[in-house]
Amino acid sequence: MIEIEQDLWGMTPEGEAIVRYTLRNAQGAEVQLTNYGATIVGITVPDREGRMADIALGYKHPEDYFGDSAACGKSVGRVANRIAGGRMTVEGQEYRLERNNNGNHLHGGTRGFADRVWESRVEGNRIVMDLLSADGDQGYPGELQVEAIFDFDDDCTLEITYLARTDRTTPVNLTNHAYFNLSGEASGSVLDHELQLHSSRVLEMDEHQIPTGRMLDAAGTPQDFREFRPFRPGIDAEFNRIRDFRGYDHPFAIDGWRPNILGAAGCLRDPRSGRRVEVLTSQPCAMIYTGNWLAGGCPETKSGGRYDDHAGVAIECQNFPDAVNRPEFPSPLLRPGELYCQKTVYKFGTF
Repeated sequence: MIEIEQDLWGMTPEGEAIVRYTLRNAQGAEVQLTNYGATIVGITVPDREGRMADIALGYKHPEDYFGDSAACGKSVGRVANRIAGGRMTVEGQEYRLERNNNGNHLHGGTRGFADRVWESRVEGNRIVMDLLSADGDQGYPGELQVEAIFDFDDDCTLEITYLARTDRTTPVNLTNHAYFNLSGEASGSVLDHELQLHSSRVLEMDEHQIPTGRMLDAAGTPQDFREFRPFRPGIDAEFNRIRDFRGYDHPFAIDGWRPNILGAAGCLRDPRSGRRVEVLTSQPCAMIYTGNWLAGGCPETKSGGRYDDHAGVAIECQNFPDAVNRPEFPSPLLRPGELYCQKTVYKFGTF
């Protein structure tokens, strides 16, 4: 049985309550969530010696999450990742969206889902959060009803389910932006963490971090993670603009992906602590981001310091970036009467 505590963590400037939830299992492992941005603010799990540490990056105060550029631990939408030039055409009508990232639209805009207070409640062993996004919100068509469901169990498995319904056809691409450091959130660089991905193809990126539409064969390149390998050797490679992006910030196509089927995406492990996290998802893509811009822009961390670049790695399971403008990619369009349902599972353990 999961023990759940909730406390009033803070208030927004508008007077809305920021609630923090702690889900604790029989091992004493914990997941902490807040209804501001439907955000993961902590994940405390044992290492190979049984020692507990918080392995999710996060901030000291609730107000530190207001508009943070790293979207640390947050649920991002209405469309995660980039839409080229902030333009899209849906059912013959062109829409112009906020250009908040080098001329592109990123993560739903500066007032996207990551920076809203969600309605939240405890349901049995889970936390359920709801958000209503009005027609025209951030420039998107259609009223969208969104639900984020967080489940945690005695096996240290965290399951995130995103549901959405709309009254007009609109693109939807929801993901969680948690950053992991399996040695502990204050322990420095993750470049010696080892990643394994079920991905033999990576999307080719242009200089503005938009997919060109081409798929590159990952075999033998610095983006070949089919076997466990650390980030450090490839972090400055020229292949597919890794150096230009100051590290990994790339969408990896998941081999064998089938719509609405939960499948294995890969595994991140830390030789130092012995912690590992297996990742399963129903999404076609894993965005690997090695925290290339964390230095300087992040508020005070929960341990009282400041994060440097590469202090954490995000494994964001999602649809391909700019899919609304790429008919060759899986469609991100949700239509009236349809249910958007996507799931990502993080299974924490040791090796």
